[in-house]
Amino acid sequence: MRVVRHAQSRRYRLVFDGARGELRLTVPRRTNERAALKWASEQQAWLTEQVGKAVLPVVVGPGASLPFRGVARHIDWTPTAPRAIRLDDAALRVGGPAESVGRRIERWLKAEALALMERESREIAATAGLVVGRVGVGDPRSRWGSCTHDGDLRYSWRLVMAPDHVRRATVAHEVAHLRHMDHGASFHALVDELHDGDVAAARGWLRREGRALHRYRFAA
Repeated sequence: MRVVRHAQSRRYRLVFDGARGELRLTVPRRTNERAALKWASEQQAWLTEQVGKAVLPVVVGPGASLPFRGVARHIDWTPTAPRAIRLDDAALRVGGPAESVGRRIERWLKAEALALMERESREIAATAGLVVGRVGVGDPRSRWGSCTHDGDLRYSWRLVMAPDHVRRATVAHEVAHLRHMDHGASFHALVDELHDGDVAAARGWLRREGRALHRYRFAA
């Protein structure tokens, strides 16, 4: 269990991250750690329930599978094949050292995510006469995208594993923030206008399946 002291925290908070297999206890900065750990140990019933609902982690490497643009892809590893990742039908083909396959696939996914979402951001923004600043990707746990007042957009690179309509709806959401920084009626109307699909269906997919995108571990 990892103990995190937080200046804004006013009470104990226990979080089980099934995708990472981590139990995290957030406590006020000035607190008795022994008392906090005792409280956490008394939450066994809650923890058992959370573990039962948890999404088990997947270590990405030779022979594993992971989604790319909503389609399951088998990792086909041949030691003598080129190290560069190659998408071939339903497989990701890769060679080189087995121990670095996961890290190389992660880098490839990040590059694909950035290229896709930067292009889509600018294309979607142009249809509404909006201008996008810089576009970047990261790996946040609490949000799928963000927009700054300067017009910079940032996305979770893991969206490249989701179906195309889910990723594009998220892009439309962030692009709409270039005009409306709130989540009022005008904002939602613009999202519907910018997205070429069912926004509600995309949001529903992320609520149901989004957490599972964090189950994939790439480090050796």
